[in-house]
Amino acid sequence: MTEIGDLFPRYKAWIMQFVLKYIQKQIPKVGIKNLISFRDALHQGKNYQLPKIEINSSDIAFLQYTGGTTGIAKGAMLTHRNIIANALQAEAWFNQDFQMGQEIIVTALPLYHIFSLLANCLFIPKIGGLNILITNPRDVAHFVKEMSKFQFTVITGVNTLFHALLNRADFAKLDFRRLKVSLGGGMAVQRAVADRWQKITGKPILEAYGLTETSPCVCINPPDLKNYNGTVGLPVSSTDVRILNDAYEELPPNKPGELAVKGPQVMKGYWNNPSETDKVLTKDGWLLTGDIALLNDQGYVRIIERKKDMILVSGFNVYPNEIEDTLMRMPGILEVAIIGVPDENSGEIVKAFIVKKNPDLTKEDVLKFSRENMTGYKIPKFIEFCTELPKTNVGKISRRELRKREEVEKVR
Repeated sequence: MTEIGDLFPRYKAWIMQFVLKYIQKQIPKVGIKNLISFRDALHQGKNYQLPKIEINSSDIAFLQYTGGTTGIAKGAMLTHRNIIANALQAEAWFNQDFQMGQEIIVTALPLYHIFSLLANCLFIPKIGGLNILITNPRDVAHFVKEMSKFQFTVITGVNTLFHALLNRADFAKLDFRRLKVSLGGGMAVQRAVADRWQKITGKPILEAYGLTETSPCVCINPPDLKNYNGTVGLPVSSTDVRILNDAYEELPPNKPGELAVKGPQVMKGYWNNPSETDKVLTKDGWLLTGDIALLNDQGYVRIIERKKDMILVSGFNVYPNEIEDTLMRMPGILEVAIIGVPDENSGEIVKAFIVKKNPDLTKEDVLKFSRENMTGYKIPKFIEFCTELPKTNVGKISRRELRKREEVEKVR
């Protein structure tokens, strides 16, 4: 077990522990017996010999667990080849824009998340860059204060993180002259957020796409992109993509279907879970992503929705991302999440969970805006105002948690 002061001198560590535990009450009691402290583990380890292990490219580097946003988390077996390939793919993509030893990246996503693990923890040090670690991005005031100390050149984040920064007046006062790349991933970047970001920073958000199962990067927008384009870009080098229908037949451009990926970054399979592996990995090496996407005429990939999040209203496919993107253009809304709820007549109907920016916002206001901007079957039939939306540890809005709440309420 680790403690706050483990790597400080003992007297300083003791004072920190005492203040945090007994005065500020920030450290709870731990009811686990026979714990080994981090310091003791280090002390014991000094007496052991480090054996030399032969490693090859097909050996597992990480058991990287999926976020579990649409089901039970599974351990993706990522090999050394997977990880090295993806780091080299990223380097090839940005080699004209990033300079060795010159880049400063703002790292606000946890390094155990696959996006941050590859982009921030592995790729940036590989090119001699400096990581600015933001340990608590939810404290947005402190976050902006830390950013103000550096002329950063890169920032990675998810839509909710960019949105939170934009809602701080002091963020607009930062020095963005050296900013080269704002890389968005992990969830769909909303156009309203992207437009505000470019207006303030002078740079578009480069939306990218990846999965835990692909180490993670599959597609990135070109670094010289002038404006946000609503796509996740082009496949990175040595990567093939296909759009498939339900019969696993390849679809032509501009037809939505399931995105399939093939490349050196695709995982070995799920740890101790052959049945789930067989569901997503074909015999000829294609990964079925579970994401609905399309390829446009220029070969850019546009992610429409997670297959499991799609709502079926009277036979029509409704995509939560599209409705969320539309509603976020309404000035009185701070955050929004869309899910489908069962309905006897239409199978499912749309429900919106909204966090207000304007306290005077009413359900009728939302409905009026929806009627003006959406087709009838996409308009939310239920609207619930919340003080906050549930989020994962990376800051992604958790629709799964909202669906769980609905199920609980239905039982009550």
